[in-house]
Amino acid sequence: MSKPKPAHGHNIPVPSKSPSRKNRCFACGKDNPHGMKLKFFIDEEARRTVCEFKLTDRYQGPPGHAHGGIIATILDEAMGKVNKLRSVVALTKDMQIEYLRPVPLKKKLTVTGREQEVSGRKHINVAEITNERGEVLARSTGTFIAVDMTQVFARFFNNSQAPPRRT
Repeated sequence: MSKPKPAHGHNIPVPSKSPSRKNRCFACGKDNPHGMKLKFFIDEEARRTVCEFKLTDRYQGPPGHAHGGIIATILDEAMGKVNKLRSVVALTKDMQIEYLRPVPLKKKLTVTGREQEVSGRKHINVAEITNERGEVLARSTGTFIAVDMTQVFARFFNNSQAPPRRT
């Protein structure tokens, strides 16, 4: 089995002097002081992304358990990281979530994402959160659309370095 590689950030090609170089993603951004700082790894051989984590009280919904929106965020991030296996940036179009069991706080959890189907720019990925016993607590299926980030987010770059807008 090959050694998993870090899958941090979002592979957005921004100019090196741009303030957008920092990763402020709520889920995985190391530069977001209020973010979750999830650390994903890519297992190229198994064609999946993996992140082990523990949720603190800050993410509580029901007593002792994670808020559903936090669960959705984790699943979305795991599915989004899968697109790195094809070296594309793809944005979430939609996702369906099954909340199967309460997701506990302060316990070791794992989220795993993998590709289900690719058709042109459309990528369908799946993810699941499991506990230490391997029980699936939540799972999702999401549709992602591959985009050219320099075109989609050109206005966030320095105007002199942004690509021209298409008309």
